[in-house]
Amino acid sequence: MVVDKEISPNKIEQILETVCDPEVPVLTIMDLGIVRDIKINGEEIEIIITPTYTGCPAMDMIAMNIRLALSENGFHKVTITSVLAPAWTTDWMSETGKQKLKAYGIAAPNKKFDIPADGVECPQCNSLNTKLISEFGSTACKALYQCNDCKEPFDYFKCH
Repeated sequence: MVVDKEISPNKIEQILETVCDPEVPVLTIMDLGIVRDIKINGEEIEIIITPTYTGCPAMDMIAMNIRLALSENGFHKVTITSVLAPAWTTDWMSETGKQKLKAYGIAAPNKKFDIPADGVECPQCNSLNTKLISEFGSTACKALYQCNDCKEPFDYFKCH
């Protein structure tokens, strides 16, 4: 189904806002900031993406979901290009994305450094009285923490 035959970067961005991260489904790929560029040449569209880390297993699924979303909107000549440099950083995440993470129960990165000096804030009770349980959480880009106040375990989206 073709909704709008005119191809504009804004239209493509709107469509990409519907493509969710398969590992953290409350985030879109636009929230994550992995969409580096959108190139349009006539009816051909190239989407340039960067993985959150080299070897991220979700990239094939993300590319497939981008193609599917664009195809459903009438855009069939799509190329997905994955680039590694410069490497993705949590600084590229949108503020909206960070708020969505917290609402989902994952502590969002809030500094450029791995572990904030004042502690990792619990997404349940907002306490900074937390402790690291494991450097590795439910996915490679997260660490497992526990709140010493509410006792809830939670993932922390690692800064990098």
